[in-house]
Amino acid sequence: MDALHGLLGFVFNTELLSQYGWRLLSGVRITAEVVLLSCSIGFVLAYPICRARMSRNLPLRSGAAGYIAVFRGTPLLCQLYLVYYGAGEVRPWLTGAGLWWFFRDAFYCCILAFSLNTAAYQAEILRGALGSVSRGQREAAAALGLSPYRVARHVVWPQAFLAALRPLGNELILVIKASALAAIVTLLDLMGQTRLIFARTFDFSVYLYAALIYLAATEGIRRLWNRMERAASKHVRQIEPLKAAHPAPPRGALPIVSAEAVPPG
Repeated sequence: MDALHGLLGFVFNTELLSQYGWRLLSGVRITAEVVLLSCSIGFVLAYPICRARMSRNLPLRSGAAGYIAVFRGTPLLCQLYLVYYGAGEVRPWLTGAGLWWFFRDAFYCCILAFSLNTAAYQAEILRGALGSVSRGQREAAAALGLSPYRVARHVVWPQAFLAALRPLGNELILVIKASALAAIVTLLDLMGQTRLIFARTFDFSVYLYAALIYLAATEGIRRLWNRMERAASKHVRQIEPLKAAHPAPPRGALPIVSAEAVPPG
């Protein structure tokens, strides 16, 4: 009973929550701002990077491929250090350019580092989604007289969106979990506030509460994405029973013609 009472006291530490719960909520707000701004800016950057990656222009394609390779091939923590601590090495130049106000703030540095990192991943997601649409569909739409904009709007993007939806949701979840690195550069997000509370109380249960908040956020995103995916693929699920009832003949097979359809002689 003593062990059970100690476990319950560890899990339901009402004294800690009543005293420092407002700090956890403040950290949640900062984490949400970092994640939403980073993913939004990253998505805006990802599309031109994706188009450059798919371009026939060799310098443009090589530059986009190099950007993606650098930000996907190096740790996010290293990139965050380069932005936050590396800016201090060129402080005179940044001050002269009027940019030091940006790089001296940990919040803005985290937004910049996370945005550049997730843009590389989202660009590859978009490239794969756009590449999943067959070239024949584009050619057929163009043969019908549709403009390039209408081909993209009505043929390419609806299918690419469905293909990219799940990977984009996974990337959002990864950014939520990676946002805990912001605490290392003194940003008081959820993990930063958790470390501060632990330094004052030495109560390890605060890390349990932080983990539960991250779990609730990722689980909420997962459920939201499942609903979005079901809504976006509703037409696909309606067609599948028809395909099962009327399977396509094997490639190269001759059509079956009934005897009544064959003219005499």
